[in-house]
Amino acid sequence: MTTKRAVALRYEQQREDAPRIVAKGAGEVAEAIIRTATSSAVPVMENKPLVDALVSLEVDSVIPPELYQAVAEVLAYVYRLSQ
Repeated sequence: MTTKRAVALRYEQQREDAPRIVAKGAGEVAEAIIRTATSSAVPVMENKPLVDALVSLEVDSVIPPELYQAVAEVLAYVYRLSQ
């Protein structure tokens, strides 16, 4: 069985140049991130390849340009949900 992992992103278009990692974790920490998002009505999307790429980055770091396309797809999904 693989350990669940989660990464939380924030992007404030008016204030930031790129999305930023605000939380990450595995196992119980990942479960807590997902519970917190769900209970706060923050959309949750499963994208294992993207999590694999993001989990190696530090919390509070801006995502690197090579991940812009993948993260843009996540943001588009979130924006569609909010419409």
